[in-house]
Amino acid sequence: MAEVCSPLRLPLIAGRKQPAAVTEDVCRPMLRPPSILWWAGFALAFSLLLMGVAAVGYQIATGVGVWGLNTTVGWAFDITNFVFWVGIGHAGTLISAILFLFRQKWRTSVNRSAEAMTLFAVMCAGIFPIIHTGRPWLAFWLFPYPNFRGPLWINFRSPLAWDAFAISTYFLISAVFWYIGLIPDLATIRDRLKPGLRQRLFAIFSLGWNGSYRVWRHYEVLYLLLAGLATPLVVSVHTIVSWDFATSVIPGWHATIFPPYFVAGAIFSGIAMVLTLMLVARKTMGLEDYITQRHVDAMCKLLLLTSGIVALAYATEFFTALYSGNPYEQFVFMNRAKGPFAWAYWTMVGCNVLIPQLLWFERVRRRLVIVFLLSLFINVGMWFERFVIIVTSLHRDFLPANWSGYTPTIYEIATLLGSFGLFFTCFLIFCRVLPVIAMGEVKAVLSHGNGKGGHA
Repeated sequence: MAEVCSPLRLPLIAGRKQPAAVTEDVCRPMLRPPSILWWAGFALAFSLLLMGVAAVGYQIATGVGVWGLNTTVGWAFDITNFVFWVGIGHAGTLISAILFLFRQKWRTSVNRSAEAMTLFAVMCAGIFPIIHTGRPWLAFWLFPYPNFRGPLWINFRSPLAWDAFAISTYFLISAVFWYIGLIPDLATIRDRLKPGLRQRLFAIFSLGWNGSYRVWRHYEVLYLLLAGLATPLVVSVHTIVSWDFATSVIPGWHATIFPPYFVAGAIFSGIAMVLTLMLVARKTMGLEDYITQRHVDAMCKLLLLTSGIVALAYATEFFTALYSGNPYEQFVFMNRAKGPFAWAYWTMVGCNVLIPQLLWFERVRRRLVIVFLLSLFINVGMWFERFVIIVTSLHRDFLPANWSGYTPTIYEIATLLGSFGLFFTCFLIFCRVLPVIAMGEVKAVLSHGNGKGGHA
């Protein structure tokens, strides 16, 4: 039965590309010398990374006393950054695994970069629990490794151990899923390179791929199984991170809404970061035909959906505190809105609830510069969300005698900027050495939306 695409449907890939043109367009940035713009971005990112390394090195040599923490506010920038980066990593799994299972064809142009972004974000997240302990050289104590201490094991009731298991599991599954998806493209690049070291490396990592029907069939089965395995991680990983807070008895944290609230917020911030990176890559790498208006529109609608869920969570927190009749819970939330950190709370609400409402308008979604700015505001707002949850629940304790303020030091700010430097340094290197577009998957959707017939 013939299926004719609607003439009103925007094509997924513009320019009526042929498979050979896809290979040429995606491989071209990898095979030519880097542009001045790439070098400028790399120099800035690597400089931030070096600054972060210096700040962390000084903190390790001196102690966590160089941070602005105190007896009351024992968690601040470090755990805020940890939760922020874990959330950024969720969009890669969402776009790659969940949308693949739901047969959403528009994911094909953005899934490769989203998966890479997941790995780099998880790397950034893993730094903060380690340096938060103050003794990173003993980080292996977080894992239940075989030892000679008899019945003495790690404290499985510690949130720090939960985070170690969540981060390591998420990174391992995401890395395998990303690598398996890369294999067909690695073989394509292998066949285009001249003999040499680079060609031999691609030959090794392509695992003898020959493109036969049998190989493709096994590959698709494996990819489907990994997508099914990776999908629960979207829910489980940030649910575990939310338990760091929800299992405590501190007002503002002890809430059953935290697991779905954190998951929705993680997907929200992750999609905003994917949109930020994709709009930059689209312009600087000449990928306008592959990351089209239809991709941007779909991701903007996902931002609207998750923004609505986050807004509902904010309102539910206030309602639960009011309905509970607990004066401590009520005080925490009123203090967020009217206390010393009210500026941070309203920045969070403005960036995460109010500003995304502009995406209801199609004219806004078609203005890519505006969409790019909106994605930056959302990421700022989601960082402040974690900051507000952590600091405003701690700086006003049960006893007014324990109340204290919090001001980040230059070392904390430098560590935060250094994590962004690590993230963008890794992403820029990825753009140079590996294909940012999944060529094999894009070739399968070339005719989608172009008005060509097919078979149902």
